[in-house]
Amino acid sequence: MQDQLIELETKLAFQDDLIQALNRTVAGQQQELLELRRDIEELQEQVRNLAPQLGAAITDEPPPHY
Repeated sequence: MQDQLIELETKLAFQDDLIQALNRTVAGQQQELLELRRDIEELQEQVRNLAPQLGAAITDEPPPHY
């Protein structure tokens, strides 16, 4: 009985470590996602600002072949 309890406690400790590592990974990915979204928004703004200078019409509509 004591061996089973020790085994369960060991498994629980490994699971806690794994959950903490996964949580750090998810938090890091969330931060990266937010940064990438900001970058995309900045690039979209730059394209909108450049479009009149280039004489191009920028739309969010897909091309006709879609």
